[in-house]
Amino acid sequence: MNADEDYSPPRVWTWDQPSGGNFAAINRPIAGPTHVKELPVGRHPLQLYSLGTPNGVKVTILLEELLALGHSGADYDAWLIRILDSEQFGSGFVAVNPNSKIPAMVDRSGPEPVRIFESGAILLYLAERFGAFLPAAGSGHAETLSWLFWQVGSAPYVGGGFGHFYAYAPVKIEYAINRYTMETKRQLDVLDRRLGESEYMAGPDYTIAAMAIWPWYGQLALGEQYVGESFNSAEFLQVEEYRHLQRWAHAIRERPAVKRGRMVNRTMGDPAEQLHERHDASDFETSTQDKIGSKEEQPA
Repeated sequence: MNADEDYSPPRVWTWDQPSGGNFAAINRPIAGPTHVKELPVGRHPLQLYSLGTPNGVKVTILLEELLALGHSGADYDAWLIRILDSEQFGSGFVAVNPNSKIPAMVDRSGPEPVRIFESGAILLYLAERFGAFLPAAGSGHAETLSWLFWQVGSAPYVGGGFGHFYAYAPVKIEYAINRYTMETKRQLDVLDRRLGESEYMAGPDYTIAAMAIWPWYGQLALGEQYVGESFNSAEFLQVEEYRHLQRWAHAIRERPAVKRGRMVNRTMGDPAEQLHERHDASDFETSTQDKIGSKEEQPA
């Protein structure tokens, strides 16, 4: 095992050295703001403060799907929060999300602003607010919520577990990689079995459950997560074996609103697919990074 096999935890843990590999600069054992910085506010009722990671993409997909259905009240401003620059620790962001994680949203459509944080909560809030992508009652409603909360509870094993130790940790720890790879493959099998009996996660209808799951597991199945010069999660996990998941992942990727949603607040990859900030539907045609000039990229 490539780790300190003789390590024994102390009786009391102290924060005396950086931890977290590539993300060490944003990891700390205390909450709260580190600096004063107010958040910008655009012209739309919905203000999103985010980054194009899987959790951020969930929300922008739903917003673009709502707009595609004709819900003009779902128009939004999407502001980029560069987490590697610690912008999530600014006083304005912490006021919206005390947990200092993206995404965070403020709904300014009423007499008093409403803050919403945690991606699952934002999806549920918007689906209920606009009466879309969430069956009203019965088994479809229960199934949608079950799969939504399955994703919320399961994805940390993929991102903070498998993805971190396989791709980003400063040392390769065999036990940790094996532990989280086993759980990730079990979750992929859960999805594959479900999608072998149902067109979408919650049944025949496309719901917020699919929008929550696809940015994590769909993109993983498509080979778009945890890929670098020395690692390739799609090959490592043999994702092509999950044929029902593959069918579902490809079908959702082709939806026009999904294509737009995954571009918003994106800071890596093809500059033509990076829309750092979104303030109008026309921005997809005029303000991608290939048109306005690329900036320093950040990992998702």
